[in-house]
Amino acid sequence: MKLDVRIPIGLMFGCFGLLLAGFGLVSGSNTAMYERSMGININLWWGIVLAVFAACMLILAARAAKRKK
Repeated sequence: MKLDVRIPIGLMFGCFGLLLAGFGLVSGSNTAMYERSMGININLWWGIVLAVFAACMLILAARAAKRKK
């Protein structure tokens, strides 16, 4: 049994990304929290970046599994 390392990486980053983006959505109205980052909701944006990276990892793992068959 060969486990592609991209699957657990994708799942881990996906969980972190969804949690971080969710926190960014919930705390988006708190302007004092994002004052140091020039008003940019860093949590939301980095959550989205992590979720996109996770999706890329899972897509690449699915493509590799499809090729082996």
